[in-house]
Amino acid sequence: MGCGNCGTGKPGGCKSNGGCSTGSCNRMNVHDWLQNLPIDNLDGACRIVELSFKNGSRKDFFINNTLQVFDKGEYVTVEGVSGFDVGEVSLCGELVRLQMKKRGVNETSAEFKKILRKSSDRDLELFNTSKNKEQTILMRSREIARELKLQMKLSEVEIQADGKKATFFYTADDRVDFREMIKMFAGEFKLKVEMRQIGIRQEASKVGGIGSCGRELCCSTWLTDFKSVNTTAARYQNLSINQTKLSGQCGRLKCCLNYELDTYLDALQHFPNNADTLEIQRGKAFLVKKDIFKDLMWYTLPDSSKQYPLTLKRVKEIQMLNNKGERPESLEAVELVGKVKEVEPSFVDVVGHISLSALERNDKKRKHKHKAEKQQGEQQSNHKHANRGTAKHPQNHNNDKRKNNDRRQHSPKPNNHHNNNKPNNGTAKPKQ
Repeated sequence: MGCGNCGTGKPGGCKSNGGCSTGSCNRMNVHDWLQNLPIDNLDGACRIVELSFKNGSRKDFFINNTLQVFDKGEYVTVEGVSGFDVGEVSLCGELVRLQMKKRGVNETSAEFKKILRKSSDRDLELFNTSKNKEQTILMRSREIARELKLQMKLSEVEIQADGKKATFFYTADDRVDFREMIKMFAGEFKLKVEMRQIGIRQEASKVGGIGSCGRELCCSTWLTDFKSVNTTAARYQNLSINQTKLSGQCGRLKCCLNYELDTYLDALQHFPNNADTLEIQRGKAFLVKKDIFKDLMWYTLPDSSKQYPLTLKRVKEIQMLNNKGERPESLEAVELVGKVKEVEPSFVDVVGHISLSALERNDKKRKHKHKAEKQQGEQQSNHKHANRGTAKHPQNHNNDKRKNNDRRQHSPKPNNHHNNNKPNNGTAKPKQ
């Protein structure tokens, strides 16, 4: 799986081949920015190689006594328990010395296991076969633990590449006697069993998830050092002790409570010490809370539930008077001006302001106009039906006139045989 911020856009990430914008595909990866530099002194070069196992969730150091040079991302075969294991090269060169210095590992130690060779096809085949069995063995091991009624939770299993050893990671609140369970595991899985207990936070880092901030869990992305978190950190930051809000997915207090704790502690250094109670003429004033952002200390009096904010300067003055045996008349609390509520800007269209009342008025006018036009149309329709029998339609009257004219044009000419007996005046020849 690629990391949550993989810049390559590939489902599998860059596989730590240098194409990732964040420089990592897991939370324990380190970018080797010295890998392309030539090595002048081969004898003084670091021969320790850092390998990652279980998709980067576990790393270890191995010594390279061979003459081969390994690159980042290559699979190598190393010594295992009564066999061999396969790991991925995550870092080599001078940066390995810095990593060992951080973890307190001595480079000249004789406890380093050896790198045997570059992984062959046979080694990778056995490695993939063993990894495919892990999920099935994990589900079966949980069933066995449930049958034995052991108060423990198996979270992960890691099988060696040659399939001869399996490491079971579990969490438990109390001590667990799992001797009978180990016998059942060895008899059913035919493996050498190793049980390793981890904390609740380590389990959450293996499972992963989304925090209340909307981002991936810090323990599963970049956080590797799990420090203890207590409620004192919440009290310094004036947070309400609400177990639901302060707890993470692991059920413990959130690791992010320690992020801003140093800033709060630096700011609290300016506040006066031993200022839990102040004496005035009305009685004793008790400290309620501290506001480090406004440099105020809030006090309350026994005869009143009201809280009085005092400046640091005023608190120190009252302390000096109390040390002299004097009591001031009042606390002289600061008057806090309430924050003016900002008026939310209204929506302005390009044609002007739009309000619901204006839209309602326009809608009423439109409905009234439509109703009037409808009534007027109904009145005209009723008037036409009433006068249909007494008056012709103007269009029909014009059609009748047009028909009469057509009859006149097509009617036969009158016979002029009666005019043949009329005398000829010489203007026209008689018909032959």
